[in-house]
This record gives sequence, structure tokens and C-alpha cells, in this order.
Amino acid sequence: MNVLVVYAHPEPRSLNGSLKDFTVKRLQDNGHAVQVSDLYAMDWKASLDAADCTDWQPGARFNPSLASKHAYANGSQSEDIAREQDKLRWADALILQFPLWWFSMPAIMKGWVERVYAYGFGYGVGEHSDARWGDRYGEGMLAGKRAMLVVTTGGWEPHYGPRGINGPIDDLLFPIQHGTLYYPGFDVLPPFVAYRTDRIDDAQFLEIRDRLGQRLDDLWKTAPIPFRPQNAGAYSIPDCTLLPDIAPGISGFAAHIASEEPERAATADIAAPAMQYA
Repeated sequence: MNVLVVYAHPEPRSLNGSLKDFTVKRLQDNGHAVQVSDLYAMDWKASLDAADCTDWQPGARFNPSLASKHAYANGSQSEDIAREQDKLRWADALILQFPLWWFSMPAIMKGWVERVYAYGFGYGVGEHSDARWGDRYGEGMLAGKRAMLVVTTGGWEPHYGPRGINGPIDDLLFPIQHGTLYYPGFDVLPPFVAYRTDRIDDAQFLEIRDRLGQRLDDLWKTAPIPFRPQNAGAYSIPDCTLLPDIAPGISGFAAHIASEEPERAATADIAAPAMQYA
């Protein structure tokens, strides 16, 4: 299988750098083809602007969405954007690897998403009507592919627990997993998270490496997080709001993940996770 690793850390000798190198070797040893987009090494341009559309007229008012739509449809995207889109088309699985900085991904990776997920590629796809609201959240250009986050954080694991001061790690990563990944169609696997990474010794590194290796070995075996598809009957269209009999009494992020209990026929075919999502 083909795996794209999009990696964001400025120091190759960091823990992240070591884990990235390990990931590439482990996947290749397992017979997979691997490409790496090392954003800092590439000097990736993070800002989305008029330069991303090579035929944008000087002095014209810049509308990011319309410019992105025009450039994608007319083949006038900047070469770096088109190249990353080709990598995503090639890939059967995507790994986003990054340190958790200020409760999210580094700015350079956010800029990769903003520029590569062009209108017509990452969003703005499909029919918008009273029956469907686009090909998104379980559908889209990247449907049928898998994705997983590999995240490091300096905070302790309890800090990101259900009652931890930083908030549950599931909640912090929800906008990335449900939005950045599930929105354009990826099947999203539970994340791999390494905590308290500024205190890692050799023995702890080996433990983290071994755990990551098992997750990489199981990349095509692990059940994805059972996010609710938008157009499968759980949501009213075009409001895109859960129907009253879906997860009654539950709101927030948890409502958009199907429980293991049968809820209604329209969602009964969504597989329950093989492991607890934590």
C-alpha cells in the first residue's frame, strides 16, 4: 500500500524526527511504499494568498475560496499545491505527525491543509440540495483512504484525561480528526499520542517506538473512529443537525460518534470500534 507521511517539526534530531524515521522504515519493512512531506525541510509556504493562483490578475480583489476554485478548475494552482494533491491521490493512507503546540498542529501544517485542500478538492465537492449537502463527512475526494494522527505533547497524560486541566485529548483533536480528515472522506483511525515527551529517556523511547510500531503494523486492521456520515440518515438536510432520535440527550463532539448501542436502522451498519477510542 502507499502511505504519505506529512511531518511538521523543525529539528530532525528531535523525538519527532526519530519517530518519523522509524515510521518510514517500519512501513517500508512491511512492504509499503512511503512518501514524506517534511514541511520544515521543504520550507513550505504556510500562508494562503493570491500567489497560489498563478493567473490571478494583479490588483484584483482576492477572495480565497473563489481563487482556490478557479485555480483548481483551470490548472493554475502553484506547483507545490498540485504536487501535494498528487501525493494524496497516490496515497492509500495518510499520517499527520506533529507536536501539539498551543492545543493544535503547528502553523506550518495548518498552512499545508489550507492550501492543499483546495475548493473542488478538499471542499466544495458534490451536490448541495434538500437531499444532500455536498460530498463530505464520510464522502468526498479522499473517501476510501485511511488517516491517523501521530502526536507528541510535553504535558502529562492525566492533563489530557477526561477531567484533566488541558481538556480531554479526544476533544482537542476532534477538529483535526473529524474536520481536517473525516470531512474530505478519510476513514480516521484512533490517534497515537506520546505524552510528557520532554522527559523521555532511552527506555521510554523504546516503549513509545514499540507502541507506534504496533499501530503501524495494524494500519489496515484497526477499526476507524465511528464518526456519523452526514448523508446516511442521521442528520437533517440542509440543516446538517442530528435528528432528535439520534443520540438523544447528548450534545457536543460525542454526539457525532456512534455509540456501540444500536440507535436506529439508518446507522446500524456503522461498525463499532475494535478498541476503545481514547
